[in-house]
Amino acid sequence: MPKSKLFKSKNQSDSVFKRFVKQYAILLIVFIVFILGILIGRQTSEPEIVYKNDNHGSIYNKTEKPEFLSKDLNFDLFWDVWQIIEDNYVYQPVNETELLYGSMAGSVAALGDSHSVFFDPETTKDFNDELAGTFEGIGAEIAIKNDRLTIVAPLPDSPAKKAGLRSGDKVFAIDGMDTTGISLDYAVKQIRGPKGTDVVLTIGRDSLDDFKEIKITRQNIDIQSVKWELLENNIVHLEIRYFNEDTTDDFNQAVLEIINKNPRGIILDLRNNPGGFLDTAINVAAEWVEDKVVVYEKSADGKLKPHKVNGRARLKDFSTVVLINEGSASGSEIVAGALKDYNLATLIGETTFGKGSVQTLFPLKDGSSIKLTVAEWLTPNENTIEGDGVEPDMEVELTVEDFNQDLDPQMDKALEVLMANEE
Repeated sequence: MPKSKLFKSKNQSDSVFKRFVKQYAILLIVFIVFILGILIGRQTSEPEIVYKNDNHGSIYNKTEKPEFLSKDLNFDLFWDVWQIIEDNYVYQPVNETELLYGSMAGSVAALGDSHSVFFDPETTKDFNDELAGTFEGIGAEIAIKNDRLTIVAPLPDSPAKKAGLRSGDKVFAIDGMDTTGISLDYAVKQIRGPKGTDVVLTIGRDSLDDFKEIKITRQNIDIQSVKWELLENNIVHLEIRYFNEDTTDDFNQAVLEIINKNPRGIILDLRNNPGGFLDTAINVAAEWVEDKVVVYEKSADGKLKPHKVNGRARLKDFSTVVLINEGSASGSEIVAGALKDYNLATLIGETTFGKGSVQTLFPLKDGSSIKLTVAEWLTPNENTIEGDGVEPDMEVELTVEDFNQDLDPQMDKALEVLMANEE
């Protein structure tokens, strides 16, 4: 969809500007009416005591909404705020496009739902690229290890691999910027970039006497969402990193190869899998779940919509362990919850993230979009995922110390369980 300008230049008439902007104001009106409806509906008829201490008294009515939120609102108030900013803000000129985008983002944020987000056109593209399984960057998995940004593994045939990055390389600088104390999300944003551009990583390696600068040209990166290997004891380690557009085909191919190996058991690794497409997660679960409900979708009116599969369930006869942790979210929780409720697998690890709400992406005319929560997920036993997560059958923690020492007690426990099942 072609992008369109949100506003005309200052040298054009104010009347044209306002007519143009008011087309977008309709969206804001809808948001505000929706927000007010939620806020009014949440009001309680009786005071609630939310804090009590015999020495310091009590706080009442903390959840009561101010009276002004229950009154009708004249949308002219929005234009009053807009005009005050334009006339009085010290740093002129005001960027009107950013002001409008900020207004729309604030409307969605006012819902108080961390999963409902307004995306500007650039962020919308990045989001869709992630779901499509592609992005532009160097193709390396990174993590914070021993308080230092570290290369976990360069992807096969990636620019990172071809430039000479190795697993375990410590990244001390990105384009000359010191990475001490850097957050993982920020590091990812700095390393990724448009295809054809360069990024220079300053790395340290045990075999090197000094730092080494490695220049890498960014390219299109295809995310390998599914990979598997046959371990020495004839147990399959099957890892699914995302539920994106390529996952179903890649997973189907993996299933065919795994069946031919006839393993003694399968470890389905969903750790740090943030989710993705609903249909993809259901297709994965269908390789264990046969002719049953994988997940329920609970709408705002409380009605349950079952998502039932007529799957081939080609893996249902293999002993299965599912590895989960607090990074397993959304689609991962749907799969793990279904296999747990039907006793088709043993869940090992830590309670999942608890992201059990349904988001729909609503595209807008200018390339931006709204990711809005429209329902919630429930497991086949109608257990809530949102906020609660899916609990493991066997709780095994993987500590920072374990990670730093390349230990994986969760994997060790999974192997132990599968070996015991065969004895």
